[in-house]
Amino acid sequence: MTNQSASTTNRVLATIMNHRSIRKFKNEKLVPFQIETIVRAAQMASSSSFMQAYSIIGLTDPALKHELREITKTPYIEENGHLFIFCADLQRLTVMGTNQEKQDMQIMLESSAFYQIAVIDAALAAQNAVLAAESLGLGAVIMGAVNKDIKRLDDMLGLPQYVIPLFGIAVGVPDQQPEVKPRLPLEAVYFENRYSSETEQLERVQAYDNDMNHYYQTRSENNRNDGWSRKHIDILKMKIPLGAMTEYMRSKGFNIT
Repeated sequence: MTNQSASTTNRVLATIMNHRSIRKFKNEKLVPFQIETIVRAAQMASSSSFMQAYSIIGLTDPALKHELREITKTPYIEENGHLFIFCADLQRLTVMGTNQEKQDMQIMLESSAFYQIAVIDAALAAQNAVLAAESLGLGAVIMGAVNKDIKRLDDMLGLPQYVIPLFGIAVGVPDQQPEVKPRLPLEAVYFENRYSSETEQLERVQAYDNDMNHYYQTRSENNRNDGWSRKHIDILKMKIPLGAMTEYMRSKGFNIT
């Protein structure tokens, strides 16, 4: 059996290979069983040292969802079946410690190394959540835009020290069927023993730009003349002030420079 045929007969692989971000949902709320299944699937993800250093907040208050939509200018933050906010959470690790133990843990808790652990734990859990949602016939989209005003979001969610909101996942019954976006060539992301040469990468990215341009021009909605590399070069050229994020992280107890 070839890899391609395996992905069509294996239900898990078929769900993974058919992933599309859904940004338009029908006006149907998730039922408790669906929410619980998605969260329990997220919890089954691998976790560094089994810290499980993340929390998930379901945003159901219409006023809060509307406020977040106004901040982000993103309609599907409000118009979905359920909105999950994934947070890096190192605070839970401290609750059973004595005051002295909390002081002894402080340097590690506030380090960038442990923050990275929490971010990775949350990301792994989020991918499980999306796969679970799609296996239930739902659609989902992961959104970094929820952090457009991270301090305001922090206040909205009442987050304690050592808890940082990372991204949201909107889930619901799809009201669109977008095409699957082509991914980078396998040869551009998987290498054996050492990193690929810049010449090889240039050739692969150029070919991928052509594939993406064809995709953008021929897809069923939001057609445009665009590639992959130019889009991200333009993003990285933007002068986005990063100092506010550093200040926010410090206010939450992390020793970030």
